[in-house]
Amino acid sequence: MSDNKASATLRYTLMRLGVFVGCFFVLWGLVYLRVLPRGLGDSNLLWVLVLSVLISAPLSFVLLRRQREAMSEQIAAKVDRAKTRLEANRTREDVQ
Repeated sequence: MSDNKASATLRYTLMRLGVFVGCFFVLWGLVYLRVLPRGLGDSNLLWVLVLSVLISAPLSFVLLRRQREAMSEQIAAKVDRAKTRLEANRTREDVQ
């Protein structure tokens, strides 16, 4: 079951990175084709990175909802198990 936890987190992270990289290349192409304005001086790369972050964040929020929910459910289950173990240890210490 711990494999599912790692894979859900890894899957979400890789998909989020994929959305960012996809946005970056699309925006880079649009800037290259002069559909979007270039940055000032040498700031072209920074301009495209900032735009990529601003566009990929809401896209990831909408497109990766299912993966984010699966990841959060698995994390919540892990936290609940840790709380249960902690309470069991605390109870065991009180008995001794």
